Amino acid sequence: MSRAANKDSLIGQDSHFLAVLDHVSLIAMIDKPVLIIGERGTGKELIAERIHYLSNRWQQNYLKLNCATLNESVLESELFGHESGSFTGATKRHLGRFERADNGTLFIDELANTSSLIQQKLLNVIEYGEFERVGGNQPVQTDVRLICATNEDLPQLVAQGDFRADLLDRLAFDVITLAPLRYRGDDILLLAETFAVNMARQLKLEYFAGFSNAAKQALQDYNWPGNVRELKNVIERSLYRHQDPASPLQQIIFDAFDSPFRPIGHNIDNAITDVTGAKAVLKTPLSESAAFEFPLCFKTASAEFEVALITQALTTSEHNQKKAAQLLGISYHQLRGLLKKYRL
Repeated sequence: MSRAANKDSLIGQDSHFLAVLDHVSLIAMIDKPVLIIGERGTGKELIAERIHYLSNRWQQNYLKLNCATLNESVLESELFGHESGSFTGATKRHLGRFERADNGTLFIDELANTSSLIQQKLLNVIEYGEFERVGGNQPVQTDVRLICATNEDLPQLVAQGDFRADLLDRLAFDVITLAPLRYRGDDILLLAETFAVNMARQLKLEYFAGFSNAAKQALQDYNWPGNVRELKNVIERSLYRHQDPASPLQQIIFDAFDSPFRPIGHNIDNAITDVTGAKAVLKTPLSESAAFEFPLCFKTASAEFEVALITQALTTSEHNQKKAAQLLGISYHQLRGLLKKYRL
């Protein structure tokens, strides 16, 4: 695999990890769509790259796009391109990822965040190998291998009516599910050592002195909700704060926010701007917000309450917007509209 294509190597010896690599080697040569499922930080993008560079398309373009931060119109343009004049600011034709990845591979991350319109257009590309640019009326042919990833339960989203069943059928020719780091106990110290050695080089240390026994135990006992990405951050943070490079690393700093002065709890004291432009502040916790002082501005109080609900849902879902929308009982796109409305 090209070093330029993959700056973070896939490292591991755990049986779950090795089984995934075997699966990847098998599917790479079959020119079919692949779906990668895994928690955040488990290495979905690295697996997608490995599939591409082990495939017959390895000399062609490998492009990727994360759907999590793009609204529907921008995502549609980035995937399928647009014609000049198709919308305000479209001064020239833009080639989307599907067009630029022709004969190669396109990796789409956070697939569950796509709208029904995008899902329909993806289905058309998979079935017919063609699409239309935004604002265009001529079909564009493309030959792209599609690899998609998500941390969501797509069959459950289909059952809830939040994802197209026919698209899932097309994408799920085969599914690679990545084990969380907490199930890869044999790999935690191996990965930690690798990250530490690389960080020691960045810090221009002569060598990495290793971990103390207590540090090793702490690393193995931790649950790693952020998986390999979190492990990398923890090791790098701990090593750069280590005051004696000649001695083994003893203190593992899991939480960068850990401080006796950290604000505890979620106190919604953030100012928001309502439709009139006036500042409004919610001064009561959400659990106590049934008690009001009159007179009040109904519009401002309603906005404060909505902001409190949205913020709490985002916190509970670890800022996964799809899950936050489910917690609030609204659609993903309704939530995106509210986030834009309140500039959250």
